[in-house]
Amino acid sequence: MKADSKKIWAWSFYDWANSAFSTTVMAGFFPIFFEKYWSDPNDVIQSTYQLGWANSLASIVVAALAPFLGAIADRGSAKKKFLIFFCYLGVVMTGGLYMVAQGEWELAVLLYIASTIGFMGANIFYDSLLPSVAPRDKFNYVSSLGFAMGYIGGGLLFLVNVLMYLNPHWFGIADAPTAIKLSFLSVAVWWGVFTIPILLFVPEPSHPDTLPLGKAISAGYKQLKTTLGHIRRLKVIGVFLLAYWLYIDGVDTIVRMAVKMGSSLGFEAGDLITALLMVQFIAFPAALGYNWFASKIGTKKSVLIAIGGYSAVTLLAYFMTAKLHFFILAAMIGLFQGGIQALSRSLYARLIPRGQEAEFFGFYNMLGKFAAVVGPVMMGWVTLVTGNVRLGILSILILFIGGAYLLSKVDFDEGERLARSFQTN
Repeated sequence: MKADSKKIWAWSFYDWANSAFSTTVMAGFFPIFFEKYWSDPNDVIQSTYQLGWANSLASIVVAALAPFLGAIADRGSAKKKFLIFFCYLGVVMTGGLYMVAQGEWELAVLLYIASTIGFMGANIFYDSLLPSVAPRDKFNYVSSLGFAMGYIGGGLLFLVNVLMYLNPHWFGIADAPTAIKLSFLSVAVWWGVFTIPILLFVPEPSHPDTLPLGKAISAGYKQLKTTLGHIRRLKVIGVFLLAYWLYIDGVDTIVRMAVKMGSSLGFEAGDLITALLMVQFIAFPAALGYNWFASKIGTKKSVLIAIGGYSAVTLLAYFMTAKLHFFILAAMIGLFQGGIQALSRSLYARLIPRGQEAEFFGFYNMLGKFAAVVGPVMMGWVTLVTGNVRLGILSILILFIGGAYLLSKVDFDEGERLARSFQTN
């Protein structure tokens, strides 16, 4: 199969579109605004706990639905239909944050959970389209290109949003809180508009036995049970998924809670935002560079090194006391973040039998989202019990160590051989 550049770029542009949510909303302004504007600014421990549970609840919903929806999407050839539904659910709910008044933390959490469900749900079907837009030998490149596009796109909009926040009068905006609310609205527009290329130029992969939606639901349920059996037989996939579950938990927790960590340790909002911008613009070339690095030493080894990098970040975060420390850690995260995400996706794509991409990526995303249940809650709980944010941060290290150990046991050559045998059966 020849790589179609139009399909590859259109697919990659969805990362450009939805990364505005993960950057401006999830990692950037929502944690700060939630603590200072919607929740009680005088109770840092409680707001950390509330935000941790909000992230975890959204993850539980997506994790519970992911494999079932993936199986339906495969049987009904409906990957793009589900992508559209979840994407625009996220767009509408993100735009709704503009309307939430000061002190209404319950409504803010509700809309945030719904928008996060949209964001994560759409990613299941976006990821599952990767094998249909690129041949196997291009998986690393195309997956890395998507993340690189996401970092630059999300970073550019976040830069504009930061300027709106720091200098609202430049844009004719009344004050900083209004600027942040308008930033949420800008994310909704950006996400919605830049999703259009994937809808126009990436075709829906057809299943050999495509069914109408009603029958696809019934067939999807049966297929889900079959896939569980396959995963038990394809033990390589099972071990990889367990490893991924652990180490991506640590990554997601740092992405979602890093700003909250810094805020709880007393860093100023401007410093936290500067650090986030550093992550975005370092991660853009680093994601592409990590693909080159993987071509030299191997994809699996590259992921293990990235896990080691995140482990070092977590350990060093326990000791950070100055702004310079926070910026150094942000730079380290930028170096490894795109690589660990992109290469994990391409590693998994190598193990999947063709024609079952959405349901297998449903399990992949399910475990990723269940992992995101454990991490934020663990960090919030340890912080709440000990009254020490630093110990909450340090607890994440357990996840990286466990994930690295299991990943070291995965034989990907054997996994690819088993995937090919399933395709021919």
